[in-house]
Order: sequence, then C-alpha cells, then structure tokens
Amino acid sequence: MSSQPPQLATQLAAQLANTKGLYPTQQWLTAFLNTQKTTTPLPALTQTALFRLLSSDITTSLTADGPQCLPPDIHNVNVKECRLQGPIVVQLLGIEDMSKSRWEQIEAIEALERGEGTKGREIIRVTATEDDNDSGVVGNKGGGPHKLSLQDARGTGVYGIELKVIKGVGLGMSIGCKIALRNAVVARGVILMEPANTTILGGKIEALHKAWKENRKAELKAAIEGSERNARSNT
Repeated sequence: MSSQPPQLATQLAAQLANTKGLYPTQQWLTAFLNTQKTTTPLPALTQTALFRLLSSDITTSLTADGPQCLPPDIHNVNVKECRLQGPIVVQLLGIEDMSKSRWEQIEAIEALERGEGTKGREIIRVTATEDDNDSGVVGNKGGGPHKLSLQDARGTGVYGIELKVIKGVGLGMSIGCKIALRNAVVARGVILMEPANTTILGGKIEALHKAWKENRKAELKAAIEGSERNARSNT
C-alpha cells in the first residue's frame, strides 16, 4: 500500500467534521487511509469514510474528549437545565415506544418472527421493533413519543426523549445508528430531542443490533412478570 499525502488526513477530517459533525481519531484516519488508493478523489474518500464510521463503534473511532462528547455532569439531576452546543454524535443502544405497552411490543416482535409483515404497509413500520434494518434511519409513522438510550464517544450513556416527531426516529431504527445533537436541552439528565436539534445520520453496528434484537423480547417478558409479582404481593 502506498502512503497517502500528509495533508489528506487533515482534509478528510475537516470534511467529516463540517458536514456530519464526526471527529474521527487520528489512529482511525491513518488506518482508513492506508486501505485506500492514492488516486481516490477526496469526495469519494469522504463517502467511504462516512459509511465506515456510521458502521463503527464510536467509542473506538471518534475522539473522546472536548466539546464533541457529553459533559461529565450530564447525569446531575440537581441541574435543572443545560444546553449542549454540539455537534455531539451519539449512537443508539436501545429504543422504546412509550405509547405501546410491553405486551404490544412483544406481539409486534412475534408478528415479525412469523413473517406476517408486508413491506410498504404502515404496520411494518409500527411492528419493526426487532426487525433488521440496514439503513438505520427508517422510523414509523405511528406511535411515539420514543425513549432512546444513547452513548457518546467517551462511553457515557444517557436517555433522550422525543418531544416532537423526528423523521427517522422509530422502532425500525437499527442499533448503532448515529445521531447528531446540536443545541439540545438537557433537563435533569435527560436530552430533550426534537427536529431542530436532532439529525439522524444512519448506520448500524451489526453485533449490537443482533444482540439487542435477540434479548429484547426476553427483557419485556421479564418486566411483565416482575410487575405481576409485585401486584400479587401488594394484594
């Protein structure tokens, strides 16, 4: 493999930061460029790098310091409200439609397991809780608001709540999907998400998506059983 011009890494990093809010580490950039032809134009390199970053674990591919990460005190419930200037890119670790009961979510998963969905029908988007989705950005027309489990490049986890309908947010999202936050309000440790401050970049981490899909139904059933036990013990 031929070595790339030194300035190319700087140019590529600037393109990714300015267009998508992505700040890859120098190690990631070097490793990526070493796999590319020296004759590849910058726009093509940027698109390939973007695809790989969206499929990566940002805790290993993006810089984990400075304003590109969530503030260390984000979980401080004593802070009534603060604002994330951003852009801060986070990845999706889980999602829940708060308008659906646990049983409704289980029924949706089981319907997909039986192969009862039909592409293009709204029911597919509603019941795509555990279905595969390579784009990472297909949401659902119904349901919501949604509660999202998010993680930044430092590995800090936080919840986000969809205050207004956001295009691309829904049960059909892929785990590992990247989301850019700009000027978002954090209220008592929870990010308040709406179209003005949330951009769905897409992507998917295959291993995380598979594990979440396999475990989700079991977690829902365990939660239902726990609630039933508590109800019996209180009677």
